[in-house]
Amino acid sequence: MTGPAVDAASTSVFPKYLDRVYPSVDRGEGVWLLATGGRRILDAVSGGAMTAGLGHGLGEIADAAQAAMGDIAYYYAHHFTNHPQERLAARLVEIAPEMAKVRFLSGGSEANETALRLARQYHVDRGEGSRWRVISPAQAYHGGTMATVALTGRPNFHAPFDPYLSEHLHIPPSTSRFDPTGQAALDALDEAIEQAGPENVSAFFCEPVSGASLPGYSPPDRFWEGLAERRDRYGFLVCFDEVVTGMGRTGGWFAYQGLPITPDIVTIGKMLGGGYMPLAATMCRRPVYDTLASGSKEFDLGHTWDGAPLSCAVGLAVLDYVERHDLPGLAAERGPALLDRLRTALEGYAIVGEVRGRGFLLGVEYVDPRDGASIPPDSLGIAGRIDDCAMENDLLVMSTHPNADGFAGDQTVFAPALTSTDEELAEMIDRLARAVGEVDRTVTDLLANGGAI
Repeated sequence: MTGPAVDAASTSVFPKYLDRVYPSVDRGEGVWLLATGGRRILDAVSGGAMTAGLGHGLGEIADAAQAAMGDIAYYYAHHFTNHPQERLAARLVEIAPEMAKVRFLSGGSEANETALRLARQYHVDRGEGSRWRVISPAQAYHGGTMATVALTGRPNFHAPFDPYLSEHLHIPPSTSRFDPTGQAALDALDEAIEQAGPENVSAFFCEPVSGASLPGYSPPDRFWEGLAERRDRYGFLVCFDEVVTGMGRTGGWFAYQGLPITPDIVTIGKMLGGGYMPLAATMCRRPVYDTLASGSKEFDLGHTWDGAPLSCAVGLAVLDYVERHDLPGLAAERGPALLDRLRTALEGYAIVGEVRGRGFLLGVEYVDPRDGASIPPDSLGIAGRIDDCAMENDLLVMSTHPNADGFAGDQTVFAPALTSTDEELAEMIDRLARAVGEVDRTVTDLLANGGAI
């Protein structure tokens, strides 16, 4: 990395990487990050976590926050409700008519943990208290709490926290490399259901389109159809993690609305607050809510900022902006061309395998250049090289290195703000292609000289 930066060891901040030097960002303008000293970094991953989906500097959203802050500072949602919360919930069930009720939270991890607890409470109130086991794809990401970490089957995520994690069951993802039809994943699901005992399965939990763990990937329709059939047969719930995909990113309000299955519980975040306020939500269908309403009549889960008026007022302003500019429609319209342009720009590089995605959530999966298909060896360090080269070209992307999981190799997430102009998107793709080209040459030279095994 170049430019003004801060060494993690020299500050009181506790970052992710304790031996890394971090650039310091002063402010943002649209999809540009302005670092100390005047450096301008082009953001191709919506703030680094697919969150700042509207870009920076929208005055109307800041105005909405200021107005709400002037009305009331804080109170606990267990004691009161408020107009912004009620209005935002009503608007969400309008754009997600399959859902009936909404619970607001501060972030995606909280929303996914709430979904787990809601599924469990549903079964308990139905008199099926044995149902607690959750089945989910192994290659996934659902959050950073102990409950949500347990939802993935990724060994690097579990260690060293295994003693704290629930023993859920995981199936391989039906990727084009291992299972292009989705049938192998359904067979694995059948085995997991049998292993747990059908009467003990609470939910199947997954992303309709994956974020960081398998960027831009979605199983084939055959899998979704089979999942719906098994839900009806065995009585478990289907929970969709749409923390990344919800609110327009994949070319519709929610990714599930384009699939041959309707989930029972849906979580959203990131784009719900647009990067301007920590805000997430857990939504459920009417039968789930009615079971609690006629059973225990209680859902005793509360986080400090659940349904806070300030957060919900910002959520309303974000929703107004998204609706007024029809960002889901624009993502649907522009997404196919964006994917084609990214594929074309990366053609011919030996390390590039699959380029995939929907809307403004795209992914690049890298391969071993010696055979053009297999997962690259760890020693090549492709993901880290891509991020470093991109940053040297003043481009922010996010790459992952999940080789140890066994289901995917190094990958890059390309998820720009939905407000990006065509010129900005073209510049992002050009800079990413430049970085991929540099890494391709480096890796090719390493292998030619016996520098990696």
